[in-house]
Amino acid sequence: MPSVFQRHPRYSLFSGFLLLATFLLLASQHAPPPPVFIESFTTDGLQHRIANAERTYQRMLQDRQGLIHKFGPTPDKVMMFPPDTDPWPPYTVWDFIPAAFNCPHTVERVGALGDGGKWVCGLERVSAKPDCVVYSIGINHESSFEAELLARTAGCEVWGYDFSVDAFGPEVQRVPSLLRRAHFAPFGLAGADAHGPDDAHKMYTLASLMRRNGHRHIDILKVDIESWEFETLRALLKVYLDAGEPLPFGQLQLEIHVWGKKFSEFIKWWEMLEEAGLRPFWTEPNMVYQNYNRGGSADLAEYSFINIKGENAFITDQDHFRPVHGARSD
Repeated sequence: MPSVFQRHPRYSLFSGFLLLATFLLLASQHAPPPPVFIESFTTDGLQHRIANAERTYQRMLQDRQGLIHKFGPTPDKVMMFPPDTDPWPPYTVWDFIPAAFNCPHTVERVGALGDGGKWVCGLERVSAKPDCVVYSIGINHESSFEAELLARTAGCEVWGYDFSVDAFGPEVQRVPSLLRRAHFAPFGLAGADAHGPDDAHKMYTLASLMRRNGHRHIDILKVDIESWEFETLRALLKVYLDAGEPLPFGQLQLEIHVWGKKFSEFIKWWEMLEEAGLRPFWTEPNMVYQNYNRGGSADLAEYSFINIKGENAFITDQDHFRPVHGARSD
């Protein structure tokens, strides 16, 4: 008598499939797991935290190149702010430069909410530093950043420069205990010196200001100079890059104004900042400007950078980089 498999061949196929599935299931339970690649990560020590943050930042740089290729494919083909028309590419210039570096310390806002305050990485690192130096370029009658920084540190002194005003804002100017550690001059920051008797506005390079004050290092540098940051920082960075030396400051708070800029020239300038060791750890658009310029592009943004090259209070625990100063009163 023929078996059921001979009388019904489809049973044979079904049974064979069932046996094969059972065999594969059992084999998978005993097979070694596929390899998994996990990056090592540790929070043991400042240098490890900085190294971890730099690895994350380097991955972002690869993603940036992919974004340029997607919407370019070359930088000269990328628009700063694509128009509101088909195909509506979903980006602005700010999407190419996220603040992707993780500050290894506390990040907090110093100064007023809204316009005037700045985001700082590791204020606690200089709160008791006996010879802490801060430069603030661009005052514009508002000094809440400088006032809070002075109030929360024991040894920081602030050198402020702005040729459009005569003094710090009232937050510093009206508080004698703060004003004792604040020094103001109506000078501007530029890529070249121009402070002769025939110059209406006295302009100094950062190196010239530091020589004038007897400084070798700046802990925190704040710059807001209404789009002159491109020419000024390009000239500043070139000197140190050509010499193979680290920048003379530990941290930079910068407002960027991209009025009339092309993406190709902007990204070249930004990559120069990165080459010099500057890593953005915080950003925010200037919504006050945007509110008063509705219908226009989001041309202004605040960025805060930490300098990861050389030695400074934010990336090393050593003390010997402390500046020596003897400010001139003239």
